[in-house]
Amino acid sequence: MPHLLALTLPWLLALFHFAGPVPADLGLNDGHLRPCPSPAHCAVRDWAVNDISEAMAALEQQLSNTPGTSIVLSEPAKGYLHATATSRLFGFVDDVELHSNAKLGVISARSESRLGDSDLGVNGRRLDQLAAALHLAEQP
Repeated sequence: MPHLLALTLPWLLALFHFAGPVPADLGLNDGHLRPCPSPAHCAVRDWAVNDISEAMAALEQQLSNTPGTSIVLSEPAKGYLHATATSRLFGFVDDVELHSNAKLGVISARSESRLGDSDLGVNGRRLDQLAAALHLAEQP
């Protein structure tokens, strides 16, 4: 019986893959990330950093090393990065965006679920983990 479960469980879970459509308005809009439509499934953070290039490279490395997370687009010249994070169980996809403003010494981070009304705090925790991993100071 355990062998049957081991063979069928991945197929059953694959039936519940909820990726959702890629949002059409990802990216920078007038030099800014778009605001969150709802704090129930989206989180935004602004981090003050001393070295923008070093911090963005470290964030990209951290995202690349996070299981289930893939870098979709990295544009260092524009200070923009887009990654996706896919949950293990149901395959929910969240979009993670970073934008650096060298003049202000600030990196803006945004993480939003593509589907659902609530993310149970996953996106906020993801951004907090990124900040903690880099020891970044969050601005109010």
